Amino acid sequence: MNSRILFFTTFFAGSLAAQQPQPTSPPGQDTSLAARLERAERLLQLLREQVNQQAAARVEPRSGNHVEVSGLVLVNGFFNNARVNNSDVPQIVLPPDATVNLPTSHGGATARQSQVALTATVPEFAGGAFHGELDLDFFGGQQPSPGGRTWPLVRLRRVRAEIEWPHGWVMFGQEAPPIAEINPSSLAQIGLVGFARSGNLWLWLPQVRAGAEVGSTVKIGVEGSALAPTAGDPQGVGLLFTQPDRAERSRRPHLEGRLRIRWDEPESSGEISLGGHYGWLAKGVDTLVVSRAVVASARFTATQYLELQGEVFTGQALAGLGGGGIGQNLGPGIVPVRSRGGWAQLNLRPHPAIEVGGGYGLDDPDDADLDPATALLRNLSWEGHVQWRPAPLVLGVEFRRIETTYGPAVGALFAHHVNAAAGFEF
Repeated sequence: MNSRILFFTTFFAGSLAAQQPQPTSPPGQDTSLAARLERAERLLQLLREQVNQQAAARVEPRSGNHVEVSGLVLVNGFFNNARVNNSDVPQIVLPPDATVNLPTSHGGATARQSQVALTATVPEFAGGAFHGELDLDFFGGQQPSPGGRTWPLVRLRRVRAEIEWPHGWVMFGQEAPPIAEINPSSLAQIGLVGFARSGNLWLWLPQVRAGAEVGSTVKIGVEGSALAPTAGDPQGVGLLFTQPDRAERSRRPHLEGRLRIRWDEPESSGEISLGGHYGWLAKGVDTLVVSRAVVASARFTATQYLELQGEVFTGQALAGLGGGGIGQNLGPGIVPVRSRGGWAQLNLRPHPAIEVGGGYGLDDPDDADLDPATALLRNLSWEGHVQWRPAPLVLGVEFRRIETTYGPAVGALFAHHVNAAAGFEF
């Protein structure tokens, strides 16, 4: 393209220099045809330099690979009729605070669930294909400031580097546990995924995994992973330096494996996964407590209009996987808290841009492992939503009912959360 521009520029510059009448030249200036052509050549050289500078200024990946930027800009308005642990994306209901003489119901808006993602693709790498992804949002909390929630901190959600071959793959990064990769559809629960602390083991953890599968239309695969140990303990507000938790003090990684069956046909597709988790928490200087779980997850689609997905689990000491056991690892006497739970969601899509759905999630720890005076005994969530995506716009409304059960002194509490979302994708 640049050569054609230079050709036509040369042609017209030469024609103008040779054919058009010239204005009166300053005294002493050479007006011969050769001189005019020389000046035209100097002009062309200047144009070449400018074109080269513009070409060099284009932003391209250093490696020359294919890189894409995508994202979701989202504003969420919300209302809660009771006290909850997190105003814009609540997970549990909190007991009333008698020291605060203010209404418990409240509403507001936030843009901190917006996302930005970078993806890099190399179609031919090591005999397979490479895919990398960096996923960011603004759900990293906030520093003390007058802006509060409107001045959020950037958060690293997911990092993924994967090499795929026709029947195998290797991945490292920060990703959801392989035993619980499925998450519900929501425009109201992105910063903390849907049904967190209500049956969803979701937390993105640093890990390395490898797997293999066989088959064509129906594929059967196995996958194993070593994950960074985590107990799910908070690190403190605004601290730059971190301290090891009980899982890290075990000096052992979490281990997970699963068997997966998936299929893709013209009228239906789906996936069924059965996996296990095994990890350790330090109980004393030389003693450990086991964290373990068995998890089954599934996703089914029937034609383009219907989707059913969910997961169930049973295990103990699972707070490090995203709040299993309602975020409770150990009970009195440093006993691992046993828990069971799961979630399910049904989505209808009467039009490619419209989704109507609803779901239910439950986390039910074993009361015998908890102190009824201080513990959370049960947490469940109901949700219903409508989404409309007239590209590039994204619009949605979601209603959620959260029920949290405490000991006899408090009992069962509930909250209603209403969320309206508006944004655009790019």
